[in-house]
Amino acid sequence: MSEPQRHITVLLHEAVDALLGGPLGAQGCFVDGTFGRGGHSRLILSRLGPAGRLVAFDKDPQAIAEAERLGDARLHIRHEGFAHLEELPAASASGLLLDLGVSSPQIDSPERGFSFRFDGPLDMRMDSTRGPSVAQWLAQAEQASIAEVIREYGEERFAGPIAKAIVARRTQQGAITRTAELAELVAGAVRTREPGQHPATRTFQAFRIYINAELQELQQALAASLRVLAPGGRLVVISFHSLEDRIVKQFIAQHAKPVYDRRAPFAPPQPMRLAAIARIKPSAEEVAANPRSRSAVMRVAERTETPA
Repeated sequence: MSEPQRHITVLLHEAVDALLGGPLGAQGCFVDGTFGRGGHSRLILSRLGPAGRLVAFDKDPQAIAEAERLGDARLHIRHEGFAHLEELPAASASGLLLDLGVSSPQIDSPERGFSFRFDGPLDMRMDSTRGPSVAQWLAQAEQASIAEVIREYGEERFAGPIAKAIVARRTQQGAITRTAELAELVAGAVRTREPGQHPATRTFQAFRIYINAELQELQQALAASLRVLAPGGRLVVISFHSLEDRIVKQFIAQHAKPVYDRRAPFAPPQPMRLAAIARIKPSAEEVAANPRSRSAVMRVAERTETPA
């Protein structure tokens, strides 16, 4: 078994510099939508003044415990996903950071069931206290639904054969309950794979995204950011695969241009609501030190006009 990898926060200084680098500076309330193991939050707190405030969200009970250990009165931690961002007051945030990656302790803990590298219960829930696990879902899902999830969220061209193999295995031998079982089954159904990539990579990604409703939650949080960010507030999002980054890119592009009402062609357009600031990738040095950062893309935008 491989040694668990220490969690290294991706784009740590770049993200915090972007978050605090807008016209509002380091004043007011900031939001860390994914506390994780607290890398970004710690640096944000170190740069906030005594009157500053940081609201952090996380589904993972271990992340909540880590946040509570900080003992910083300026930090308010919420045990829920960042879809609940919409509950914050309008125009209350000077900046919002969403780091969409899974932390190394989560990936490398066999009991969490995120990785095909370690045998463990087939769980994959970010919040292990709520909702069905992947094993529970696979025990009753229809073959067509399984294939659709693998195809849509894993971009896996062998989605059909994998789903068929899962259902056949379930019918003949009972439910799949272990990560090693699933990884072996997928490897037998995937005929070819890119060099250096495990055959189960895309399937495990797909099931994790689905069981945690990650893309739907991201869309909810982005929509809420338009109301929650104060004018001049910064939106900083770090994505780790193309599905996430496409959503973020399209969201910023959609709101970074004036909106014309086709029913009233002579009326003035609604002003743009975001200004695109930057797209940043990890440096070669960071990728060499932390290979898990290689797929990261950080997009930065700024709130432009007063929320309705």
